[in-house]
Amino acid sequence: MSTPVLRLGTRASALATTQSGLVADLVREHLGREVELVEVATEGDRSTAPLASMGGTGVFVSALRDALLAGTVDIAVHSLKDLPTTPADGIALAAVPLREDPRDVVVARDNLTLGELPVGSRLGTGSPRRVSQLEALGLGLDLQGIRGNVDTRIRKVRDGEVDAVVLARAGLARLGRLDEVTEVLDPLQMLPAPGQGALAIECRSDDTDLVAALAQLEDPATRAAVTAERAVLSTLEAGCSAPLGALAEVVEGEDGEELWLRAVVLSVDGGLSVRMSTTGPVSQAESLGTRLASSMLDEGVADLMEAPPVRNQHA
Repeated sequence: MSTPVLRLGTRASALATTQSGLVADLVREHLGREVELVEVATEGDRSTAPLASMGGTGVFVSALRDALLAGTVDIAVHSLKDLPTTPADGIALAAVPLREDPRDVVVARDNLTLGELPVGSRLGTGSPRRVSQLEALGLGLDLQGIRGNVDTRIRKVRDGEVDAVVLARAGLARLGRLDEVTEVLDPLQMLPAPGQGALAIECRSDDTDLVAALAQLEDPATRAAVTAERAVLSTLEAGCSAPLGALAEVVEGEDGEELWLRAVVLSVDGGLSVRMSTTGPVSQAESLGTRLASSMLDEGVADLMEAPPVRNQHA
């Protein structure tokens, strides 16, 4: 009796299907199972509204989870930064594979870097996190809200609608478009979103054989890093909705490997911020993130302004 083909649910965008294809290849290589991609339309794909006004995380996830629970797909692949921090009933986060470079990048006209863009240049981003950190740099840029996939955003630069856009490096790497990047932003300038660059592989929690099999695709260092980052996010969500960036890395410490975690919360205009960092055992990733976020709450991050829609919103 032949082993059934695993149905992998994915959004239909070029980036989503590329990411899902990478996971399908991992499944074929490590599990010896054949995989077929099943496209699923999500709320985030159907709407042209700003993501912040739609609730941010979760708008690209729920339809894929519904398909899992309905049994129309066996596996779902998400950009991990899109996952809500609250666990979903009946769904297991079975594996987090090796992470891509989590940094943000600039794609600008005339191969310009962020610092080379003239005052008043139009920079497109739909992310309150990026807006607040760009405002904090004080470059005098005209920040314009944009939606759309990677190709749509880069085309706005090529067509002269904006002078530059800020995107996640990981997406461009997976799409083979790193040659279009004009600058990779140092995390000192722009801390990424929690989980940026990582993928999440989910399946039904009662499919215990598949949960165990998918665990072979896990990268422990990536799991530890994103666990710490998401613990910051989860802890702050209860008392602070201001823009947040967080990045954790497994580094070599005096007594072996340790986790270095840094985070920033800003007012929307970038004028106020709380930045903190900490280190601790890799095995204590979640508590490390929770403690750092609690310290940030003690420093008053809950008083920072909530993030409104990005100015000059364009579809």
